[in-house]
Amino acid sequence: MSRLLFAGYLALLLPLLVLQTCNCKDTTLCAPSSCGNHTISYPFSLNSDPSNCGNPLYTLHCEKNTSTVLYLDSRKHYVQAINYNNLTIRLVDAGVKLNDCSSLPSFSLTYANLDNSMNPYTSFQYKKTWPKWDTNFKRLSLSQKIIFINCANPVNSPLYVDTGTCLNGAESSNGSLSTHSYVNIGGMKASDLMELCSLERMTLLPAKDYKNTSFKEIHSQLAYGFELSWHKSKCGSCATICYIDDSNQTKCAGGSWFWTTVGTKFIFGSPFVFAFLIYKWRRRHLSAYDTVEKFLHTHNNLMPVVRYSYSEIKKMTRGFKEKLGEGGFGCVYKGKLRSGHSAAIKLLGKSKANGQDFINEVATIGRIHHTNVVQLVGFCAEGSKRALVYDFMPNGSLNNFIFSQERSVSLSWEKLHEISLGVAHGIQYLHRGCEMQILHFDIKPHNILLDENFAPKVSDFGLARLCPANETLKSLTAAGGTIGYMAPELFYKNIGRVSYKADVYSFGMLLLEMTGRRKNLNPLAERLSEIYWPDWVHDQVSNEKAIDIGDGGTEEEQKIVKKMVIAGLWFVEILEGDMESLQLPPKPILNLDEKPMNTCGESSSMSDYSLESLSLIENAFN
Repeated sequence: MSRLLFAGYLALLLPLLVLQTCNCKDTTLCAPSSCGNHTISYPFSLNSDPSNCGNPLYTLHCEKNTSTVLYLDSRKHYVQAINYNNLTIRLVDAGVKLNDCSSLPSFSLTYANLDNSMNPYTSFQYKKTWPKWDTNFKRLSLSQKIIFINCANPVNSPLYVDTGTCLNGAESSNGSLSTHSYVNIGGMKASDLMELCSLERMTLLPAKDYKNTSFKEIHSQLAYGFELSWHKSKCGSCATICYIDDSNQTKCAGGSWFWTTVGTKFIFGSPFVFAFLIYKWRRRHLSAYDTVEKFLHTHNNLMPVVRYSYSEIKKMTRGFKEKLGEGGFGCVYKGKLRSGHSAAIKLLGKSKANGQDFINEVATIGRIHHTNVVQLVGFCAEGSKRALVYDFMPNGSLNNFIFSQERSVSLSWEKLHEISLGVAHGIQYLHRGCEMQILHFDIKPHNILLDENFAPKVSDFGLARLCPANETLKSLTAAGGTIGYMAPELFYKNIGRVSYKADVYSFGMLLLEMTGRRKNLNPLAERLSEIYWPDWVHDQVSNEKAIDIGDGGTEEEQKIVKKMVIAGLWFVEILEGDMESLQLPPKPILNLDEKPMNTCGESSSMSDYSLESLSLIENAFN
């Protein structure tokens, strides 16, 4: 709401600016000097002039009393003309020669070099004409970008102008040289850069229409030079927009009756702005409330799940006193039910999807019960306040035991094996045990909770989706999950359609992290980003190297680790094979060439395969 109010104030105040002539004063006036055919007067001065002449930001140099030079960011440019009426100066790069197409700019010059508060020149001017009370300003561009491009292969595109027709063999793109030279005028997107092409330099041209123009004509414009404005020297004290009116006088926004105008318009305009903001706020939030209530009314068969009031939630948590953790959808607090049992209460944050995260969790785990899936005890939906009540898991998440070095309790490999099998059973139940197939889309150690006996529970269904059990198609509007656990088909469009096998991939990554007790990075790589964990562990196993399981690891524990690693690699790779023998699968390889794909379905996640991922889960550790 505060953001909307701020935007309303801004929208109300910005159009209210009125006009005021700048009260700038020239502090150092000297007799004009000259260099070649250029008259040098304030704000300009020559470096040979007395130090009290001109503005030091506009110092020029005179070479042999014939050429006037301006250094822009230490880059040499020859002055072609100075217009004291419209406050512009025309420059040409020192490397560009007239009638010589092979002469190219020596330096790159972009808007970023010019259009900032530190530079005394700009590539544009603001113009203002009658009527005086109109507060709209026209931005007039004095120059535009030209980009020089080298390509290994010829390019046929309207965005690329061939320089070969003008270079007369010196650098012809149609000759026998290995590179082909082009220019682009007006700018281009990154996607417009052709394969095997590189940007060589960038500079400025006079602002005009260059459509269907040859490079010879373009080069003549380079030699003519581009214009910059030095109007900042006339409006240095202006706090807002500095512009030039129709009589070429520099002025800036503001005025003696500014606050009177602002106050009047604010008094009359603010009630309408506030009314509009309140309307938008109520419409957006009531829409979210209606969505949630409509869902709860439709799914009124969620018993024995209890609906609590917000005051009851607050009482159960003793005013949200004991915070257990924080996730992507809100904070989790410890609470106590009326029966005396402990509970974990997730207080959902402000939803950006009309309460869809709340609906997802209630719609999925609200209807199921399995020993390896966290149990939803109740929920709260009261206006914008929403909460979910779960069984309390005293041992927290698996994430704390496989990554943290500070835990006093260390899980044995036998216990990790049992946990992985329990997670597999939980995922299998979600995919096959309900009337509707439940796709979790966020299997990771943080979302595996452990009860007092370290039995695993799959939790956090904020990204979950429901699919009819007899169908495998499921539409997704956007990829969801955690990077490092997401199946490639969720964000690489060419690999295949999304299905329940995305959860199997995430389970495989979970297994590999459990065995390595580290994130999916090779700790032995010279750079952390060089090799990802499945690639490295595949090499270890294929080369008959033992996985480091710490001091005192028995032969039986080594077998357990190897079994979990190979099973994890199978889940990640999902290729054809016989899981009974637990042979090592091919090395994980991703082909990242993208093709259009926007839905999810029963197609494979990596390549064509016939092995069912759910069968892998059932038989992985038998």
